[in-house]
Amino acid sequence: MNNETLGSLLAILTAIISGVSIIANKFFVATIDPFLFTAIRALFIGLVFFIICFYSNKFSFKGFNSVSWKYLLAIGIIGGGLAFLLFFSGLKLTTGGRAAFLHKTLPFFTFGLAYFFLKEKVKKYLPYLLAMFIGIIFIVFTKINPTEFFSNPQLGDLLILGATFLWAIEITISKKAMNKGESNWIISFSRMFIGAIVLFGVIGIFGKFNLLLQLNSAQIIKIIISTALLFAYVFCWYWSIKLIDISKATSFLLLAPVISLILGILIFKEPLGIVPLLGSFLILIGAYKIGRIKSTFVTE
Repeated sequence: MNNETLGSLLAILTAIISGVSIIANKFFVATIDPFLFTAIRALFIGLVFFIICFYSNKFSFKGFNSVSWKYLLAIGIIGGGLAFLLFFSGLKLTTGGRAAFLHKTLPFFTFGLAYFFLKEKVKKYLPYLLAMFIGIIFIVFTKINPTEFFSNPQLGDLLILGATFLWAIEITISKKAMNKGESNWIISFSRMFIGAIVLFGVIGIFGKFNLLLQLNSAQIIKIIISTALLFAYVFCWYWSIKLIDISKATSFLLLAPVISLILGILIFKEPLGIVPLLGSFLILIGAYKIGRIKSTFVTE
């Protein structure tokens, strides 16, 4: 299997994990403070990636300085910390459906950044990305009112868009660092561990550390399951963008709503209308077409 194929499969697997996580986290976050929930997961995943980095570098710290620490700090602070703060703050002020739709604008932000800063040839993906995004609209707008959505923007919507843009910046910086020779494992460690430090700092500022002692066994089990899903997501995602264009990889993430839709039908017996079915078809066709396009730069 060549790196182009492996990178694409890893991005698709990331989307599948994301689709499963969307369903699972609806139940998990409901009973746990979202900042605490995210910080705990990030800390443990960061420690696991540190062990992976240490092992891959033959138990030496010499391989931890392939790029300047400013890249790693930016990745952790922007993607692992600030973006989550904006996202959860926005989620308190808008609905889950609106937030889910706005988050799907990530590929468009990434396309622009990849074009200007990484010199990726994004135009070849754009027609199929647009088809996939129309499919997203067909799926999401069966759950939210499009007229109300566009005529009544909320502060929470802007915060969600801000978080999405920060994640696009973080992905671009991550790819830039990888292009300079940094390991995807070290990028993953920096994103999660430094992000956890930022989040725990916020938790401390708001005096929520006591919530750690109030976690019950059911909540701990939920955190463990969600942590495993997030670890799988991060593991596949950063390996994927190491191998292929970030514009291509982020396009595959639009497969996640199709996975969630299928799980909703199978698990919760939700009805499947003709509009979501058409949307899923557009997304799958777009993903297939994008999968057949070669990346601008492929890691050997």
